[in-house]
Amino acid sequence: MKLHEFQSKRLFAEYGIPIPTGEVATTPAQAHKIATKLGGTVVVKSQVLVGGRGKAGGIKLAQYPTEAKTHAKKILGMDIKGLTVEKVLIDKAVDIQNEIYLGIVIDRTTHSPTIIASSEGGIEIEEVAKRKPEAIIRLTVDPILGLHDFQARNLALELGMKGKHIHKFVIIAKGLYRAFVRSDASLAEINPLVITTDGSLLAVDGKIVLDDNALFRHPNLAEMRDLQEEAESERKARQYG
Repeated sequence: MKLHEFQSKRLFAEYGIPIPTGEVATTPAQAHKIATKLGGTVVVKSQVLVGGRGKAGGIKLAQYPTEAKTHAKKILGMDIKGLTVEKVLIDKAVDIQNEIYLGIVIDRTTHSPTIIASSEGGIEIEEVAKRKPEAIIRLTVDPILGLHDFQARNLALELGMKGKHIHKFVIIAKGLYRAFVRSDASLAEINPLVITTDGSLLAVDGKIVLDDNALFRHPNLAEMRDLQEEAESERKARQYG
C-alpha cells in the first residue's frame, strides 16, 4: 500500500524528521488560503500515487497566493499516468544548497533492511544507478541490533557531510529507520533530503510503501489507503492476492 507524499511526510514528522511547513488543498480557494497563511514562495504539488509528477507539470512554484490558486486550478483534475489529481500539497519553499537521496528497503537476499544513500538526490535512484553507480552507498542493517549512531555518522561522512550536518543527519537516518520498521514498510524514501542555505536538513519529498500483509497491525495506517488514487493494476493485484 502506497502512501501519498503528504501522508509519508506526516509519518516522518512523527519520528522526528524535519519536513517543510505545508497543508493539503482540494480546491483552488483552499490553495490560496494556505499560501496566504504560509507567506512567501510556496510549492504546489500534485498528490498522486505515481512518479513523474514534475515532468507532467504537476509541481509548480508560486510566489504569490494568487499564483498558487492559478496553479492549483490547473493541477487539480489533471491526469498523470492515468490517475486524476484530487489533492495538492502546498509547501513552503526552501532555499536548497544540496540534495541527498536516503531510502530503506528489504534486501531479499539477506532478509535485512538495507539503507541506500546518494549525494545525487532529487532524481530517481534507478537513474542514478544507471548513470553514476559509484554514487550509491549501501548499508545493511542487522534487524536485531538496529541502526547504530556510528553507522549513521559514517554514512553522513561518506555523503560528504561536515560539522553540524552530521548530527542532524544521524537523527533523520535513525528516525527513518524507526518509521520503516515500526510501520512494517517495504520502502521508506526521502528524495530529496535537502540541506538548505541556512544549514537545516529537511525531507522535502518522501514516499512510504507499506506491506499489505502487515496492515492488520496498523489500522491507523490502513485507513490512509486512497482507493481513488490507487492504480487499477494494484487494485486487481490486491483483489486476487
